[in-house]
Amino acid sequence: MADPSMTPAQVSKVSKTLSPLTNGTWVLVADGEKALLLENIGDAERPVLELRREDFQDNPKNRDQGSAKPGRRGGSSGAVRSAIEETDWHRITETRFAADLADILFKRANRHRFKRLIVAAGPRLLGDLRPKLHQEVSDCIVAEVPLTLTNHPVDEMARRIADHLTQNAGLPDA
Repeated sequence: MADPSMTPAQVSKVSKTLSPLTNGTWVLVADGEKALLLENIGDAERPVLELRREDFQDNPKNRDQGSAKPGRRGGSSGAVRSAIEETDWHRITETRFAADLADILFKRANRHRFKRLIVAAGPRLLGDLRPKLHQEVSDCIVAEVPLTLTNHPVDEMARRIADHLTQNAGLPDA
């Protein structure tokens, strides 16, 4: 007769998640001024993001960074004058921050800190970040989430990222 303790327990529920937010996956949550690098210490069904690094970039509004009115340029006929477009200092700072984030991610990937990475950022920052990423980092990216979540609580970030990833499972990343 078989030993009852050797009989496997009946499985009540088997689920398969489509979310790439699995245990050990790192998540970059960023906007033009703040970046959080988190690691999922939970699983794909119940992600628990733990903070690994936090960065800030002081980026005042453009009106607080500029000091003068836009310049004017005289036309070739002398009577026609046109305005010179004002420098967008706020946008320049955001672009530099994206380059800094790309460097941080490269250093972490080069030291094998993560094998899988999800990038959650607004569409503009994603556009700034993509061309600056080293191939070693790009190879680790399993998903992009075009949401700005930096001012949300960490547990809500995890929920919203997981929801976005499972709703868009099977669809190409944005």
